[in-house]
Amino acid sequence: MENNRKLIRSLGLGYVIVVVVGNIIGSGVYKKIAPMAAELHSAGWVLIAWIVGGLITLFGALSNAEVAGLLADTGGDFVYYKKIYNRFFAFLYGWSLFAVIQTAAISSLAYVFAQSLNSMLELPELLPSLSHYSIAGIFFPFEGFTVKLIAIALILVLTFINVKGIKTGATVSSLVLILVFAGLFLIVAFGLASHQSHLPEAFSFNSNSQTSVTISTFFTAMLASFWAYQGWASVGFIGGEVKNAKKNIPKGIVLGVFIVIGVYLLVNITYLSLISVPQLEGIYKSGNQIAAVESVRAFWGNNGVFFISFLILITTLGCTNATILASARPYYAMAHEKLFFNSAGTLNKANVPANSLIMQGVWAAVLVLSGTFDQLTDMIIFAVFIFYGATSLAVFILRRKMPDAPRPYKVWGYPIVPAIFILFCIVLVFNTIIARPREAGLGLTLIFSGLPVWWYLHRKNVK
Repeated sequence: MENNRKLIRSLGLGYVIVVVVGNIIGSGVYKKIAPMAAELHSAGWVLIAWIVGGLITLFGALSNAEVAGLLADTGGDFVYYKKIYNRFFAFLYGWSLFAVIQTAAISSLAYVFAQSLNSMLELPELLPSLSHYSIAGIFFPFEGFTVKLIAIALILVLTFINVKGIKTGATVSSLVLILVFAGLFLIVAFGLASHQSHLPEAFSFNSNSQTSVTISTFFTAMLASFWAYQGWASVGFIGGEVKNAKKNIPKGIVLGVFIVIGVYLLVNITYLSLISVPQLEGIYKSGNQIAAVESVRAFWGNNGVFFISFLILITTLGCTNATILASARPYYAMAHEKLFFNSAGTLNKANVPANSLIMQGVWAAVLVLSGTFDQLTDMIIFAVFIFYGATSLAVFILRRKMPDAPRPYKVWGYPIVPAIFILFCIVLVFNTIIARPREAGLGLTLIFSGLPVWWYLHRKNVK
């Protein structure tokens, strides 16, 4: 099916860390503090939500690292689920990646890139007369059509770059990540050193709201923080292209998540020292402002707006590229198991799954037209945590089924750490169904849209 071509193990630990961090640091570090403030109403609670979100992410990453160290191969969790559970559950996960989790992540990132570019260039709005046209009163494909076309163009261009080879895509991510870290460091250094910074305010629990923080509002706020931390598991998708994968993937996941937690805390403390929680709530309600832009405006004025807009542009460019690079590999692995369309299982002359990349790019472009940034990201987090919980449960299953198998990495704090993460996943999923029923409903619909595909492929392969 692939003309005897095979994936090449060309990526070392450094590239693994780049892919982990590059898949995580995207739009969330600039935008998600505003919806968190709108839920929690105090800086102290917002920081706690970031810390708890980071710790829970780390617990999930530690659990995933043990499974990855034991079973690492191209396809990531799809390969794990096939060996641990069954082919149907593995297919449902892989289909969910294609239908919503990874493709909607690509769409969301490209959308924020397009918003930033549009704010810098002030491009004219296209088809404004159709902006109120809707599908079932839920989807408004022509609303903000200029931004959506830019996002679609970005997805298609980056897909073309990654079709040229994995080293090309990984190198682009490395260069972009250097610029991103430099930019974030400048924001932290100049922001905290400025006269406008009031550092004690970043840790204050004072609130102007009469509404108290509840478990439900805290979990709803963490939907936003989890979007900012989302993406760390994507490195497992390229397991077949990593040198010494069973050691380098667990190390890369853990080191990458630690780096991101540290960066996020520094950056968000800076934001909270520069702008108040009521201001952040106003930014969220406006719908067209970005918290990072207003923070930089506070100490650099309008001149800083261009800088932060350009940094958001570069960051989302890098994260979109890293997500596109990693996300197409599970469909390639699925096709080899006859659980996806056959053409997705072929490699081109550069030894990359070009058809898989193209299918992913086309569907991600369609999803750009389907919704807003926050609607897409809440839908992603709801769907992905169902499967994150399944991966952590696999730690217990594999310890029982394969007790003597060599494990390059064992999860720290077993059994408490994976158990806490599993419990957290259950609570988050049910809370999202209650607090965000539309996003949860759309997520479940896209997940279970794979059932007719499973039936078709199963019937075809039986014949």
